Amino acid sequence: MTLPLLKISELCCRRDGRELFAALSFVLEAGECVELIGPNGSGKSTLLRCVAGLYLDYEGEIEAATHLYAGHKLGLSSLLTAQENLQWYSHIAGGGGVAGTPGEALSRVGMAGYEDVACRNMSAGQQRRVALARMLVGGRKLWLLDEPLTALDADGRRLVMELMAEQLTIGGAVLCATHQAVGVPGTRQLKLGRQS
Repeated sequence: MTLPLLKISELCCRRDGRELFAALSFVLEAGECVELIGPNGSGKSTLLRCVAGLYLDYEGEIEAATHLYAGHKLGLSSLLTAQENLQWYSHIAGGGGVAGTPGEALSRVGMAGYEDVACRNMSAGQQRRVALARMLVGGRKLWLLDEPLTALDADGRRLVMELMAEQLTIGGAVLCATHQAVGVPGTRQLKLGRQS
């Protein structure tokens, strides 16, 4: 029997004196995608940050596989080129991603020819694509994505859906916070916030 890539048990979290969620429990298996939905302030981003180990003020248990967290801040150095950013991330993540090299990852996300361009000279959408390329060089089984369709055009949104579908096909899993459905087949939704 294989272990789930994410197991959350009786998770309770308060922020700024307000309860975001209580007794939250669910499991995310290999090949599964869960969309966190709910209004602004319902705890979607906070839940992702809890799983990523970036927010520790909660009760309950979280067991997570090695993961990649892509939040509102892209985690790119504006001074480094696209390729340098990916080389740095691949090194600290231990490599093993589905793309062989940073150059191949950039090509896969439509950024061929931008390898040596500093990220500070790119548009928000181009920087988002470099961040997407990072998902291909890290070799992480669990992706934690916060609003992955933000600042992307229609082609970019399709690309995100393709990458997520590929992640599931190779035995990975995705947990994403979103205001718009990502459209990956078989995705289930988990609603946060007060139920009416």
